[in-house]
Amino acid sequence: MGQAPSSPAEPSVRDHTSLFLRSPPEFLDCESIGFEDGDHDFTADLPDDCLAHIFQFLSAGDRKRSSLVCKRWLFVDGQNRHRLSLDAKAEILPFLPCMFDRFDSVTKLALRCDRRSFSLSDEALVMISVRCSNLTRVKLRGCREITDLGMDSFARNCKNLRKLSCGSCNFGAKGLNAMLEHCKVLEELSVKRIRGIHELAEPIKLSLSSSLRSICLKELVNGQVFESLVATRTLKKLRIFRCLGNWDSVLEMNGDGNSSLTEIHLERLQVSDVGLSAISKCSNLETLHIVKTPECSDLGLASVVERCKLLRKLHIDGWRTNRIGDGGLMAVAKHCLNLQELVLIGVNATHTSLSAIASNCKKLERLALCGSGMIGDTEIGCIAEKCVALRKFCIKGCLISDVGIKALALGCPKLVKLKVKKCKLVTSEVREWLRERSILVVSMDGDETNDTGMMDGGDQGVLETVVEDPPPVADGSGGVEVAGGSRLGLAMLKTKLGLLAGRNLVASTFRRWSQGEATSSI
Repeated sequence: MGQAPSSPAEPSVRDHTSLFLRSPPEFLDCESIGFEDGDHDFTADLPDDCLAHIFQFLSAGDRKRSSLVCKRWLFVDGQNRHRLSLDAKAEILPFLPCMFDRFDSVTKLALRCDRRSFSLSDEALVMISVRCSNLTRVKLRGCREITDLGMDSFARNCKNLRKLSCGSCNFGAKGLNAMLEHCKVLEELSVKRIRGIHELAEPIKLSLSSSLRSICLKELVNGQVFESLVATRTLKKLRIFRCLGNWDSVLEMNGDGNSSLTEIHLERLQVSDVGLSAISKCSNLETLHIVKTPECSDLGLASVVERCKLLRKLHIDGWRTNRIGDGGLMAVAKHCLNLQELVLIGVNATHTSLSAIASNCKKLERLALCGSGMIGDTEIGCIAEKCVALRKFCIKGCLISDVGIKALALGCPKLVKLKVKKCKLVTSEVREWLRERSILVVSMDGDETNDTGMMDGGDQGVLETVVEDPPPVADGSGGVEVAGGSRLGLAMLKTKLGLLAGRNLVASTFRRWSQGEATSSI
């Protein structure tokens, strides 16, 4: 009687609370255990399996930052992971065997090295290929010590490779030919600034059993050596950026009408209406980007839209050369009845062509109008009245006011996103008026958050590129007239040579001449 029960009672809530209110245990004193400097790594005594279990509770970003602490953390973190990204400096070569004992199931590998360091060599690449024979995706960046021989050995060991992306490397056509010969299931190939692709490089050859689906070529001196790849019947996507030389003959390789191409992206190339006429024979084409190709005109664009009836996405950056205008856009309105996305940058579209597009392209959901001095409230009112399916709209550097913005918000019943940038006549009052429409996501000048998702499919970069560099314009007398009225023969010479990289020197010199360009026609 009066004695406490022999079995312990269940702890109360107060007992649980007291556990957290107690003072924490004292940490180990480094000096008491013989580590006066305090730099002892206490994780060194943990088994790898235990440390790997701890890493599972970290986010991807935390794991990446933790891997920089010491090489062991990198190895342990890589256990049972399928993706691996390495700083491919030459000094990590002794650690590769131990590393890939941990990374025994890697299928996606990225090797990156900065330009000031020596990269991994052929020896390291072959070692990796032997230990990771199941690789399906490989990305090489700045690996300048890798040669054609290393790529050949790598291709023989990694025959399941499906995607290869290489940039700023020194190997050339022989290494790429080896990849195409041995990797029969390769589907995507991206080549950027490969120094071995020069004027004397051998042609890139594709085997008959190839399954290549996508090619991306960027900043190559002699990209025409990929001519046979462009002509392959299995190719679905072709993207060429800032490559030198004339590309009309390469595009004509697809001119027999049997091409499977569904997407073509041409940017800053020497391509004329001849090349666009060849593209028009790709009857399955659904997406076309013509970006800063000053030799393309209304005739070439009309030939494409007349024959490519399946076209759904069309991006045109006319570079303010006035070679693409109402003539080509009227053809778009007449033939592209299935058009869902239209981006016009540096194209002086008028009320006539925009009205025709708004009336005929009933499926148009995404529209961007940038850098045109001909688009005002009247044109926007026409779009608001007739584009009933419009969901996302972006306008930048045009002569519209609050009246046009309000008409657009009230007239398009399905509009969910609106982006207005660098339109000087649009005031802050209309911003508050738009905020009241809770179903509409608005992005305007002065907003803290910038909406970059105006277009689906990763095309945000195109919308942000609103022709900051003044383009060369032919004045009809053999010279060249800059957008502000000055003549510049060197600019057209660069265009003719295919040097369309938009050098900062030219941009900084003539940018001040194009300040008033948004308020006056070219």
